[in-house]
Amino acid sequence: MSAPHWLALYGGVLLCWLLLALMAVPADLRDVARVFGGDFWEAFCTTTPDAAGFLRLWVMWGLMSGAMMAPTALPALATYDDLGKSTETDLGALLVGYLAVWLGFSAGAAGLQIALFSQGWVSAFGDSRSAVLSGGLLVLAGAYQFSALKEACLAKCRMPLTFFMAHWDEGALRNGLRLGAVCLGCCWALMLLGFVGGVMSLGFMGLATLVMTLEKLRAGAWITRPLGLVLIGSGLAVALFGS
Repeated sequence: MSAPHWLALYGGVLLCWLLLALMAVPADLRDVARVFGGDFWEAFCTTTPDAAGFLRLWVMWGLMSGAMMAPTALPALATYDDLGKSTETDLGALLVGYLAVWLGFSAGAAGLQIALFSQGWVSAFGDSRSAVLSGGLLVLAGAYQFSALKEACLAKCRMPLTFFMAHWDEGALRNGLRLGAVCLGCCWALMLLGFVGGVMSLGFMGLATLVMTLEKLRAGAWITRPLGLVLIGSGLAVALFGS
C-alpha cells in the first residue's frame, strides 16, 4: 500500500484529522489559539441557523465522515485495489462514489444539527443539552445494532470480494455508491452519537472510529450485539437519571 494513490488517501485522512483537531479547540481556550486563526475557527465551529452556518457545518461533518469512515473502509478499498492486478479498476471513481454518499449524509447531519440548535436541544458546538435527546440517541443506536438492515450491511462490508463480484459490471462509480450506501447502513446511528459524545470531541471520534472499524472485520460479529446492549442500557440510564 505504498503506491501514490494510497499515500494520497492516507494523506487525505490525516489532513481531515488535523483540521478537526484545529477546529476542536475548546471555547475557553480559543483566545490563546490565535496562531490557528482564533476568530476564524470560532466562527467556523459555531452553529448559526442560516445558509452560511449550514455550509460550515456541512464542511465539518464532511471532514468528520472522511476522517472516521475512510479507515473503516480500508479492507474494502484494498480488496478493490488488488482486483486491479488482474482486471481494469478505477479506485478514484470508487472513492468519488463512496464519498458522495457520505457528503449526502453530512448535509443531512448539518441540517439536523441546525434544527436541534434552533430548538435549544444542542449547544452552539453541537453537544446535547437534553437528557432525553442523549438517551434517545443512545437507545436508537443500541436498538439498530440488532436490526436486520445493519446485519445485512455488515455482512457485505466483512466480505468485500463477494460484494464487488456481485456488482462488478456496474462500474467503479456505481460500486463506490453501493459501498458508501452499505457503509452508511452500518454506521449512521453510531455517527449521530456525536451529539452525545461531542460533535467536535476528538476522543469520541477516535473511539467511534475504532469501534466501527472493528465491527466491519469478521471478528467484529462478537461486539455488535453486546455493544447494542451497552448503548441501550446507557441510554435508559441517561434518559431516566440524567439532568
